Amino acid sequence: MWHTIQSSLPELLAAGFKYTIPLALVSFFWGLLIALFVALIRLSRQKGAFRILKGIAVFYVWLFRSTPLLVQLFIVFFGLPHLVIPGVFPDGVQLKPFTAGVITFSLNTGAYASETIRAAIVSVPKGQWEAAEAIGMTRLQVLWRIILPQALRVALPPLANSFISLVKDTSLAASITIAEMFSVAQQITAENYEPLLMYIIVALIYALFTTVLSRLQAWMEKSLAKTAPVQ
Repeated sequence: MWHTIQSSLPELLAAGFKYTIPLALVSFFWGLLIALFVALIRLSRQKGAFRILKGIAVFYVWLFRSTPLLVQLFIVFFGLPHLVIPGVFPDGVQLKPFTAGVITFSLNTGAYASETIRAAIVSVPKGQWEAAEAIGMTRLQVLWRIILPQALRVALPPLANSFISLVKDTSLAASITIAEMFSVAQQITAENYEPLLMYIIVALIYALFTTVLSRLQAWMEKSLAKTAPVQ
């Protein structure tokens, strides 16, 4: 048993730092950008043709929150190659596994995080908008300087939880041939025929990663609490 642990642990950790963590970080970064964009569109007061864009944003959030992440991964990686568009994608949309994973995880994260950010922005009292606009600040300045810093304190805990969940969800990337930790564990299991031991090891590594991230989340929350203005 100890020989198996000693021989497999370096491979699993290498896969974690080479694929699992980078996949989660890159996907979460793009997911946050998508989430902020979608949240601002849904909160916008613009009318007319802008309603079409708002409708697309609502549909996007509904679609990715209503379908399983694994199905989304399969559609992007296995389905899009069959989407032939003459003159644009004559051979279908061919994506590398890591790229397909980033796209899917980013879109999925963006859908969920957009609701978190939207709720956080709405939680800021309207009087903050009115007071800032009364002294001549534009709506964009109010949003950037006044609203978003306050909304961040509200959104941080659920967003941090979303990132921790994303780290665990990257195990689904094994289904599209990304060599992250779970995929490597499956490969090693096929060689040593010890599935129980290997899956316990990889579970403990995921637990270690999420524990470290949880500690980091707590530290960030305390730091923001110290800088919060006194009401």
